[in-house]
Amino acid sequence: MDFKFKKYWRKTGLNPEWGNKLIKIINEKKPHHFLEIGVFCGVTSRNICEFLNLIHNGNFSYTGVDLFGDESNKNDEIKPEYISNQKFSNPLKHFYYNLYLKENLNSIKSVKKFLKKFENKISLHKGNSNKVLKSLNIEKIDFAFIDGGHSYQTTFNDLEIVHQNMKGKKGTIVCDDYEDASYITDVKKAVDNYVKKENLSLQIIDGKFAVIEF
Repeated sequence: MDFKFKKYWRKTGLNPEWGNKLIKIINEKKPHHFLEIGVFCGVTSRNICEFLNLIHNGNFSYTGVDLFGDESNKNDEIKPEYISNQKFSNPLKHFYYNLYLKENLNSIKSVKKFLKKFENKISLHKGNSNKVLKSLNIEKIDFAFIDGGHSYQTTFNDLEIVHQNMKGKKGTIVCDDYEDASYITDVKKAVDNYVKKENLSLQIIDGKFAVIEF
């Protein structure tokens, strides 16, 4: 299927190369109920919704969880510099978003507007995933992309809550930043420990994606 990951003129945690690798995994599994932890500015979310809408003819759901600027109870997480200052190397983007629209791309308002095409299919939730996930009904979720807080405890908790809700059916969890960045070490430790604890299948894609299947 000729579907290419688009950046949509916004900041994104995945470049097109990795975005297309994620789309490839999604295409192999063809999930109907998708969960993303770490929505950021919504670029990955938009691509996921566009793709699921295409392959399922509108029969899908998307749930997104992010701090969306909520600083309360963030524990030991490090706030990305971009979210603090929204700097753009492209002067046109700086003018358009910071001066003309005066819009924070990481705000839930901005992401909702960006995903408005799928407003009847999506559900966005603001707050720390350690708390938010416990309050959500995610039993239908059959695919999760985890790219939220990168501390050991947050990653482990996200994995545990998501996996426990997906037990009993075929599912896939993909964790980003497994070992591709030298300054990120807790994600790998959390994934390895949880997979060992639950005796799950783990596949590492080019040191970045940790794919857990059950």
